[in-house]
Amino acid sequence: MSSQEGKYNIKAVSKMLGIQPGTLRAWERRYNMIAPVRNDSGHRLYTEEHIKILKWLITKVNKGFTISQAVNLLENTNLSSEGPIAVSASSETPDHALDLTEELLFALLSFDENQAHELLNKAFSLFSIDKVLIDILGTLLVKIGDMWENGKITSAHEHFASSFLRSRIGIILHTLPVNGLLPKVVSVCGPGEWHELGLLIFTLYLRRKGFEVIYLGTSIADGDIDIVLEEVNPKFLFYSCTLQENVSKTVETVDGLSQKYRNLIIGLGGSGFNKTPRECLKNYESLFVGDTKNQWDNWLKERLSV
Repeated sequence: MSSQEGKYNIKAVSKMLGIQPGTLRAWERRYNMIAPVRNDSGHRLYTEEHIKILKWLITKVNKGFTISQAVNLLENTNLSSEGPIAVSASSETPDHALDLTEELLFALLSFDENQAHELLNKAFSLFSIDKVLIDILGTLLVKIGDMWENGKITSAHEHFASSFLRSRIGIILHTLPVNGLLPKVVSVCGPGEWHELGLLIFTLYLRRKGFEVIYLGTSIADGDIDIVLEEVNPKFLFYSCTLQENVSKTVETVDGLSQKYRNLIIGLGGSGFNKTPRECLKNYESLFVGDTKNQWDNWLKERLSV
């Protein structure tokens, strides 16, 4: 059978490549990068060549390119019958995520707000929101936290960087649409916690997926969380803990809430848990959401399917 002969319907392509049919149709309408043939019933049929192109585009998107950037790159790239030809250094946009992270760190530690804004704007122009949030800002957050804890920067540096990042992330957070069919979520820092950026990044990840998230931020008064839970009646509650000294109080709070709200699904995250020996947290393993987007995706998928 010729590679130019249509043989896969959209359902088969969706399953094969892990892409939703609606997303695939939207890509075709907007970017015209492939033109599936139609069978007698008018249904799309995709060729081997179409599959090759789609696989290539999905790989680029998974590496942090937006679909429009990937399509633009495709137009300057030859795909041979043997598979994708290596793209020359001059035609492919290099992944500057690591360099941008270092430059942004230097700008923030130099109290250079204008330069920090320029660098972050550049990052958003090159990469998807998810990549900027997780790969750049997430990495930056860990570095700043480690430097502060090890006495390499002052509290003034940490506060300035945190204020800057909180402001930029907050702007994005409040512009994202909500999918009313998804369950409600509450996110809050654990007792005694005042470092909220990790939780803010995770909250933005949830909002990007369409969840309505009631973001409470830094540590709230004992007992106030009950008021929120009874008023909102969320399906998920996420706690963040960055300081190891606050871990025991956080899991104590979680134990109490788990007994009181039997249908509430609780998730835990933050460097405080990562620094605590796992044998001390063996009863809470299923609650840890992980540290990467893939881990977050898998954790949510498992619990939404129940």
